[in-house]
Amino acid sequence: MDLGLAGKRALVTGSTKGIGRAIAETLLAEGASVAICSRTPDEVEAAVAEMSGAGQCIGAAVDAGDLESLTGWIDDSAEQLGGIDIYVHNTSAKPQRKLEDWVQNHNIDLVALVGGVAAAKEALADQGGSLISIGTTATAEHFATGSGSYSAFKAAVTNWTLGQAQVLGAKGIRCNVVSPGPIMVEGGDWAMIRDNMPEFYESAQQNHPGGQIGSPQDVANAVAFLAGDAARHVNGANLVVDGGFCKRVNY
Repeated sequence: MDLGLAGKRALVTGSTKGIGRAIAETLLAEGASVAICSRTPDEVEAAVAEMSGAGQCIGAAVDAGDLESLTGWIDDSAEQLGGIDIYVHNTSAKPQRKLEDWVQNHNIDLVALVGGVAAAKEALADQGGSLISIGTTATAEHFATGSGSYSAFKAAVTNWTLGQAQVLGAKGIRCNVVSPGPIMVEGGDWAMIRDNMPEFYESAQQNHPGGQIGSPQDVANAVAFLAGDAARHVNGANLVVDGGFCKRVNY
């Protein structure tokens, strides 16, 4: 299937490694130009160098918790790429242990989304663009005692994004969410669980009907579909990518 991504201009936040990196690489492979960002300048420089062989890839160091830093990157990227067709919100502060640190999720998960979209929406509307937020299945089912701030603010991200399907949808911007279940990223949370909590890891594996935790590519494939013209009539959807890990039945 031609996903209709050739020639598109995509911005992907938090995209030098893990799920964000897989999304950026997949969009490049489908013919899009991509702007990436993360907090660490050296990681951005290395990622741009590695991905540029597949197409136009630009990047900059951005503190997603600083809205001025984020919107500056959005404006610069739009100028360099010649517009914005796709905006992927992938940044998260992950779970916070202390209540006073929930502000990190407020800024990096939620404010970065709302403020980032405000900065990008004019360009997106000009192109009939696509907004995709990365959610989590932890918004719909309780999972692990330490995930409170993460799942709570991801729920806000999901609610706001899907609500914008009506608001921004009227301006030609499709708004969808991709919600991963457990995803194995080397160096990430599930790699730590595998190495330090093997019984919990095995239990999670067994709770997948297929017996396997997902990969970043599984999530990237879902994002690529929703981003392109092939999904032109998909607006306001929450696409779960969890291999059947969640047991709820959705109607």
